[in-house]
Amino acid sequence: MASARLAPALAASNRAYARRQGVRSLASSAAEPAFEASSPDLNALWEEHIATEFTEKSAAAAVATMVPSSTVNHVPVMTGGVGTKALEEFYAQHFIPKMPPDVKLTPIERHIAPPASLIDEFIFEFTHSQPMDWMLPGITPTGRRVRVPFVVVVKFAGDKLSAERIYWDQSTVLVQLGLLDPAGNGGLPVTGAEQADKLVAMASGQAAAGPPSNGLIRGAAEALD
Repeated sequence: MASARLAPALAASNRAYARRQGVRSLASSAAEPAFEASSPDLNALWEEHIATEFTEKSAAAAVATMVPSSTVNHVPVMTGGVGTKALEEFYAQHFIPKMPPDVKLTPIERHIAPPASLIDEFIFEFTHSQPMDWMLPGITPTGRRVRVPFVVVVKFAGDKLSAERIYWDQSTVLVQLGLLDPAGNGGLPVTGAEQADKLVAMASGQAAAGPPSNGLIRGAAEALD
């Protein structure tokens, strides 16, 4: 996918992914009743929310897509907030203006679980060209390129978001920025960009093209010999 600002990139990536496999629903089973046609389109609501952040770049518009008591938590660094006032401040001061201009996404899976949940998995790629309060608070820009798997769990209340929980492995980010040495302390069980490479390879059915499994286990065993 070509470099683009996050919202257009996400939309384009998801359209491409939908063409390949389709957005998967976790709600379909013989034991569960079909959800009514009037149920909110969670995929569209999520796309709308992302557009407010990265196309409109409007904190006010972003929180307008969320319930007043909504929560956002970037789990590895505990950034985000609770409630409209805190989240509008967070988006306006620490998120929207702190996003590198060359962010790129590679979609892995998007699961829809009506009536109130969505899970988005993708590779988040960027150049650390500016301060990123929401992800790397206090870290001076290094100019280095980073590729890291992300998982976002989104909850809804009716037609608005009620919670976002965003997960990634901060150690792989720090390794790629040159701030964490995998060889330190006798060898740390952490990985760099190969973590994203392996995920993409395995998710695309081309596992043999990615890094091999259990490399850290073999390396630890060899170090003991």
